[in-house]
Amino acid sequence: MASSTFLQFHSLTSSSSSNPQLFSFIKLPNNYPITLSSKRSSTYKRVYAKAVSTDSQKPLVDNNQNTPSSSSSKLVLVLGGSGGVGQLVVASLLQRNIKSRLILRDLEKAKALFGEQDEEKLQVFKGDTRKHDDLDPSMFEGVTHVICCTGTTAFPSRRWDDENTPERVDWVGVKNLVSVLPSSVKRVILVSSIGVTKCNELPWSIMNLFGVLKYKKMGEEFLQNSGFPYTIIRPGRLTDGPYTSYDLNTLLKATAGQRRAVLIGQGDKLVGEASRIVVAEACVQALDLEATENQIYEVNSVEGEGPGNDAQKWQELFEAGRSS
Repeated sequence: MASSTFLQFHSLTSSSSSNPQLFSFIKLPNNYPITLSSKRSSTYKRVYAKAVSTDSQKPLVDNNQNTPSSSSSKLVLVLGGSGGVGQLVVASLLQRNIKSRLILRDLEKAKALFGEQDEEKLQVFKGDTRKHDDLDPSMFEGVTHVICCTGTTAFPSRRWDDENTPERVDWVGVKNLVSVLPSSVKRVILVSSIGVTKCNELPWSIMNLFGVLKYKKMGEEFLQNSGFPYTIIRPGRLTDGPYTSYDLNTLLKATAGQRRAVLIGQGDKLVGEASRIVVAEACVQALDLEATENQIYEVNSVEGEGPGNDAQKWQELFEAGRSS
């Protein structure tokens, strides 16, 4: 890969094989003094970048960074917009002046989270993806892009009340949604989970005791077979947030602390955690990137400087993350 004006990316490769398996990318903003060191463990070799600056907190959106340009012809439908990742997705779209539309079971949640918004920026419809008859065609008129980040708990809890189970949310809900999307949709982004291909292996078999990984995989496969261009994001265990009941201003100030660097891989090999902030940004960045079309990515967060919301950095991340 060609180097950039920041820090060149390096792949995280197995010492026992010449083929890349996982990828590590740590990049720094301009004017950051850095020191580099190469370290080898028994399995991986990685190039580390260490920032000397003491500024460890950065907001979700930095207007000085190179962000995806908004387009008057783009209308992004967000499912799960009141959830942990979905809140941050919507906040990012609003900040970028990208027209958004939400389908929520509870309309009051949208007002509590995002305040009163001009309908030219944010439209909210009442609906439930678990119920096919609840999805009126008018909800999808003009939609060009979709980000689906619906989800529920892996184990029985009060959140399972009213049939809010993995089967109904991750399988039936995704199937219902994809089935009613109009041909105008140029990309569907689906948030899934690492481990979906390893339901019978530890520790994933424990996580899948009530079928959450199985149903997420079924949702993935339905989307893959739908004919719509797609990007599937499989995060590790989610951290940071959810920011339930916070307002838009709070969401835009969300930070991932020291863990802003991003690991991207393919083949369901990553094991770790992912900041909801990073996952939300990956969804927004993937909307228009040709390199992400019909691709599945695993995403983790680690300590270090990350891509923030710089479009060029994310494009390089996704391109390098594709398996060779």
